[in-house]
Parts: sequence; C-alpha cells; structure tokens
Amino acid sequence: MSITISTHRTGRSLVSADLFQRLSSRIVMAERFERDLAERILDQALAFLAACGSNVDAPLAPSELVDIGWHTFILDTHEYAAFCDHVAGRFLHHVPTDGRNDGESPAAVFARTTTAMRRLGFCLDEALWPRTALGSCTGCHNGCHEDPPPVAA
Repeated sequence: MSITISTHRTGRSLVSADLFQRLSSRIVMAERFERDLAERILDQALAFLAACGSNVDAPLAPSELVDIGWHTFILDTHEYAAFCDHVAGRFLHHVPTDGRNDGESPAAVFARTTTAMRRLGFCLDEALWPRTALGSCTGCHNGCHEDPPPVAA
C-alpha cells in the first residue's frame, strides 16, 4: 500500500507573515472587505505574480479581485521590488491593456493564467477566478497584465 501526499503551494508562503498581514489589512481598509476575503485575494495575487515570474510565454492576467491584491502590493515599492527579484529575478511591471486584447479571447488568457499557476503547484481559489472576470477592460483591473515575459533562452 502506498500513500500519496499532495502538497499545494500557497501564495502567502512566498512572503513573511508580517508582510502578508500588513498587505491584507490594507485590502480590508481600502476595499472594506472581510479579512478572510482580503487574505484569499492577497494569497492568489502572490501566486499569480509567481506564475508571471516563471512565465516565458504570452502575458498572464489577473481576475478583477486578484488585481486588487496586486495593486495593494505594488504600492509598497521596496517590498514589491524585493519580492519580484526573489520570485522572478526581474521586476514584474503592471501594464493596463486599456481595452486592447491583441486579438486574444479573455477565455484564452484566463486558461493560460490559471494553468500557469496550477503548473507551479499553487492552490487555485476558484471563486476568485470566475471565467467572466477576464472581460472587457475599463482601464484597469480585469484587463491588466504583466509586461511581456522574457524571451526563452
């Protein structure tokens, strides 16, 4: 008889407990969300950013709620830059698409993003990644993506 243990990574494991709590608290205050939701958003934003850091294909995009976590983190520029260096070896720029989708469907971006996160072993909080969340852009949130990934060597 063999036992298989499945280990899933969390985004929150990528930062210190202190930083996670500070960023979660900012989301609670700014968005008036319950702490549980704020922590789930931040967890998924951190996992998303790690996926962006390992991505060598087309850009990835967060859901509207996950983008709130990214916006919150990027405002703490020193911590954000250090995190990017740690998980990506480069700064992960936040680039609003301003309604441009380069001919790619939101469903394709969604699939690529969630697949990249799962491939790295991150737990996906399905409620924060609804397929309808990657639709038309209003200048930010559900149309933002990370800058074009580095060219694969």
